[in-house]
Amino acid sequence: MEHPGTDGAGAEAAGMQHPGVLHPYTRYVALGDSFTEGVGDEEPHLPNGLRGWADRVAEELARSRPDLQYANLAIRGRLLAQIEAEQLEPALALEPDLVTISAGGNDLLRPGGDPDALAARLDAIVGRLRATGAEVVLFNGPDIAMTPVLRAIRGKVGIYNANLFGVAAKHGAIVADMWSARHLQQPQMWAADRLHFSRFGHHAIAMLVLDALGVQHALTEMEPEPLPSRSWQQLRMQDLHWAREHLAPWVVRRLRGQSSGDTITPRRPQPGPVLPLHRGSRLGD
Repeated sequence: MEHPGTDGAGAEAAGMQHPGVLHPYTRYVALGDSFTEGVGDEEPHLPNGLRGWADRVAEELARSRPDLQYANLAIRGRLLAQIEAEQLEPALALEPDLVTISAGGNDLLRPGGDPDALAARLDAIVGRLRATGAEVVLFNGPDIAMTPVLRAIRGKVGIYNANLFGVAAKHGAIVADMWSARHLQQPQMWAADRLHFSRFGHHAIAMLVLDALGVQHALTEMEPEPLPSRSWQQLRMQDLHWAREHLAPWVVRRLRGQSSGDTITPRRPQPGPVLPLHRGSRLGD
């Protein structure tokens, strides 16, 4: 199968095969955890109260293919094995021609998270998805050197990323390269919990995915307002607030063996038309 979107030639071929259409995709299914569910990009009127980068990608794809069908099976807190067990077969049954999958981040946060073992499991998942002829987009982890919570696992993320490029090369998948996207290191790109991306981050990631696919889109870079200068005391107070409101509940869930997604169901379990772009967004996006 040709892989339109992997380079300029692929994008040109896609246009030739589908006159008047900027991409060939008709059914898009997103798999993963909180990253793909859209946590951090709140929109109360949407399922689970979230929008996220995957919705934004689907919206852009639907601009030139109004018949696009979109499903999002991602659930926050899911480990890679859970994503495989709960989402892979339903995704295959939906017969998508475009799949995005981001998984393994929650595993790497755990002390026993083995990036090599995770990559081997991901290899098998991607192999099954690509065997259907679907285009598959993977995500390497962003460089989290600047984040106080995630900095400790930067080495494991680097190893996983290296393995992930090997998986992509083996199966002809596409990688949305978040590690090289240095603008994702800006504090405004991250939500208040310092674990998930903000709406700025989700918007930037949607652009990254569409660019990796070689799909023309109408998204433009957002320029977050500069953060106000803060004193050392103010920064420490913010750290204390974050520890109380976000870190402590996360630790408690880990100790109890609970997940933030225990009572959550997929936002869009069945393919359907993309909702019209909502109006009145605070950012106009």
